[in-house]
Amino acid sequence: MDGVSETHTGWTFLTSHARVLAAIAEDHRTRIRDIAVRCRLTERAVQKIIADLEQDGYLTHTREGRTNAYRIQPGTILRHPAEAGLTVEVLLSALAQHDDQRDDRREHSATSANSPSDGGG
Repeated sequence: MDGVSETHTGWTFLTSHARVLAAIAEDHRTRIRDIAVRCRLTERAVQKIIADLEQDGYLTHTREGRTNAYRIQPGTILRHPAEAGLTVEVLLSALAQHDDQRDDRREHSATSANSPSDGGG
């Protein structure tokens, strides 16, 4: 499935809402179907999460032809009292930085695996 790991059971650190928001941040014209695949959720769950995010002011959308274009409200404060003062922008920035580092590690690993050994001897 295009580099997406197998499904995971049990708890995780990021909520499905955070995962959906991050997927939209990466591509604001992404389809619900694609978000569902990326986040390992059903399309129905993604629809519900998007509705939640819109209702609470984290996200808006406009119809562009047959697709939706989403707009994240970056200055919106996160909901949990433990994250008081943190914004959606800060969260998404941290997730994007993590993704960049992960991609760099994968690229380095692939390059190392494909380069010939020096053979020294």
